[in-house]
Order: sequence, then C-alpha cells, then structure tokens
Amino acid sequence: MVLLEPAGAPSLSAAAGGVGDAAAVVRLSRLRWAVLLLFSSYSLCNAFQWIQYGSVNNVFVRFYDVSAFAIDWLSMCYMLIYIPLLFPVAWLLDKRGLRFIALAASALNAMGALVKLGSLKPHLFPVTVLGQVICGLAQVFILGMPSHIASVWFGSHEVSTACSIAVFGNQLGIAVGFLVPPVLIPNVEDVEKLAYHISVMFFITAGVASALFILVIIVFKEKPPNPPSRAQALIQSRPTVEYSYVKSILRLLCNANFLLLMVTYGLNVGCFYALSTLLNRMVIHHYPGEEVNAGRIGLTIILSGMAGALISGIWLDKTKTYKQTTLAVYIMSLVGMIVYTFTLSLGHLWVVFVTAGFLGFFMTGYLPLGFEFAVELTYPESEGTSSGLLNVSAQIFGIVFTISQGQIMDRFGTKEGNLLLCSVLFLGTVMTAFIKADLRRQQANLENEQTRLQGNNQIMDYGTVACKSNPINATPAH
Repeated sequence: MVLLEPAGAPSLSAAAGGVGDAAAVVRLSRLRWAVLLLFSSYSLCNAFQWIQYGSVNNVFVRFYDVSAFAIDWLSMCYMLIYIPLLFPVAWLLDKRGLRFIALAASALNAMGALVKLGSLKPHLFPVTVLGQVICGLAQVFILGMPSHIASVWFGSHEVSTACSIAVFGNQLGIAVGFLVPPVLIPNVEDVEKLAYHISVMFFITAGVASALFILVIIVFKEKPPNPPSRAQALIQSRPTVEYSYVKSILRLLCNANFLLLMVTYGLNVGCFYALSTLLNRMVIHHYPGEEVNAGRIGLTIILSGMAGALISGIWLDKTKTYKQTTLAVYIMSLVGMIVYTFTLSLGHLWVVFVTAGFLGFFMTGYLPLGFEFAVELTYPESEGTSSGLLNVSAQIFGIVFTISQGQIMDRFGTKEGNLLLCSVLFLGTVMTAFIKADLRRQQANLENEQTRLQGNNQIMDYGTVACKSNPINATPAH
C-alpha cells in the first residue's frame, strides 16, 4: 500500500525528525574490504622492518661490528620517534584526511626500505640507521589508524572485527619478521656471503614496499560515499567549525576511564615490545645456535595472538562486553607471562613453543581490544587521537621496559628480566579492574536506533491518518 500525505499535513520525514533520511544514507561500501586489506599490507611491511634486525640480533651485531644494545635501538627508534610526532600526525589526520595519511605512511615505508639498500657494507651502519628512522616515521602514520579505518568504513555490527583485521597486518608483519630473516640470513662466517644474504632481504622488502605505495595511490579512498553507521553519520554531520583538535585532546586527558586505559594499554603493549625485541637474546642464551627456532617462537607468539585478536573482535561485535573481555584477556596475559618465565630455562624447546603460544594468544590479542575500548570510552572524539595516545603510552613503556629488561638480563639473568614484566602486568591487571565501562559509542547507536524506530512509528501514524481522512487518495494507483 502507498501511503500518501494528506493535504496540509506535516511532511512525514519532518515528522520523523529527519531520521528516515539519515537512515537511508547509512550504507556499507564494497570497497571497504580493499581499503582494509591495503592498509593491513603496508602496515605488515612496516612492522616487518621494525623487527627484521632484532630477530637475528647476533648476526647483525657481527656484520656491522656494533654492540647488541645498538641493534636493539634499531627497534627502539620506532618507539622513540612515535612519541613527539603523534600530535602533529593526528592533527594532519583531522586536517588532511585518511587518504593523505595512507599516502604518507606507504611513501615513507618505501623510502626507508630503499635507503637500506645502501647499507650493505659493514662500515655503513649509519645508513641502515637512517633507513630505519624513516621507517619509524612511517609507523607514526600507521599505528593509530586501525580503529579510525574501522569506524569510517565499517558498520556497527562489524567494526570490532574490522579493527582486529587491521591490527592483524601489523602483527603478521612482526610474525614474518621473526620467521624470514633467520631463514634468509644464516649465521655464516664469511662477511661477503653475509652481505649477499642481507641484500636479498633488503631488495625483497624494498620491492614490496614500493608496490604497496603504488597501490595506495590507485586504490585508497578518503571515505565511503555514505556513512556505514549511525554513529559515523552523526560525526560526519557535525559542522567542521565545532571541532577543536586541542580541546579534543584536553577532553581525552580529563576522561578518567580513558587515562586508566591509556596506562594499562601502555603497560601491556610495552611488555610485548620488550619481549619481541629481546626474544632472540633470551632464546639464544638458553639454546645456543637456535636462531631459526628463536624466530619460530616469535612467529608462534604472533600467530596465536592474531587468532586471539580475531576471536576477541568477533566476541566484542556479538556481546559488546568491552570491560569484561579486556580484563579477562589482561589476567590471562599475566598468567601466560608467569608460565613463560618459569619454563624458558627448562631445556625443552617444545615447552617454550607451547608457553609462548599461550602468552601470545592473550598478550598480542589484547591490542585491538584496547583500541576498541578506547573508542567506546571517548566517542565522539577522533579515533586517531585516542588510538594515538594509547600508542604513545605503549612506546614510552616499551622503551623503558626494553632497556630495563635488557640491563637486568645482562646482570642477573633472563628469569629476573621476565619477572619485571610479570610485575608490570600484575599492576596493569589491577588498574584495568577500576575502569568503568562507559560505552558512549554503543549508547549513541542505541539512541539513534530508538529515534529511528520512533520516527517510523510516527510515519505509520500519519499514514493511518491519511487513509482515514482521504480514502480515495489512499487507494493504490494502477
């Protein structure tokens, strides 16, 4: 039946408060999966370059004739660069948009990989440092983007899953960084042969990074034609003049629940950064000559963590239990760290694989949980800003824990170094219990759904009036 408005009656869409029109333009774009895949790919390449030195730390120490601490800094420089540049990059995200950030990230990532091609001689360590610094700059344009891309491109029923997949790319890059370098770069004595093996890895990386930059230019779009959710529609309908980047940061820093999450996220992910950077040294200390297996243990941590992240994302989309899930995963990360600490030195590599996999499932699986919980706590603030602040916390704690654990390992042993991480995770677990589940984005979606339903009811009421007041006009036309 066609419902016609009676003469002189208010507009049906006006009677619904415009909700009908707002609901009509909420539509998912097919391009969203291509954008997500492309982001995950260049994030993967960048993460690979972060850990490609650390996973064969002892080999690069000998090739460049530098200390193990100097090679550790090739990983820690990623963390150090991120801290001062977060706010400028977040400002660029708000002013120039998502496509500009994607272009900058993929361009810097390719540039850093190309610079490293000039560091294939033992005396050219400063060149490889320069290349790594450029890749570290690219990371600033990458780490805070998963939740932003998920919110801008994906519907409310799939946003947490999309965020988990976006984080996947970075984690898979770390996994490849643990697996591939020990295979491509065997610990041979001949420096010329070693340089050849290193060049193979650098040329492959540069080729992949350059190809991804070209794809970003061609494929990556700023946003879909229509908002994918009601919460995103509200953000996009907000006048630009209402938004103040400085005020947004101040509001975030005045949000007690977000501040607690920022610290606890930093503690957890900082432990993960330290564990990843120092894993080769830990395994080689207890199992000499097992460089390849050290990489495989790192791979196990990441792959199990990716499974944990995906399961967590699906679980959040279905249950919306952000606080409970985050706390449970944090507790299990602590349990995993304790078990790993006391089994590393038992002399059985298979035990290390099992305990590392258990630890990785929860510790690495926590990453997208933190992003999504932050977005819920801080809506309607920019996802890039909230995620960026989480990452600043993670980088600061990552540097502190990597240096501290490295020093403790050198002076006392690996068990004592890992006990430091256990105590940190215990503190983070306690603090997580005090975070209040103020789920603002979820509430916004529910309120808008209720408003839409009320609008539909009003439309039906007006339609009934139309039929009763003018039954002739209400008759369907043939």
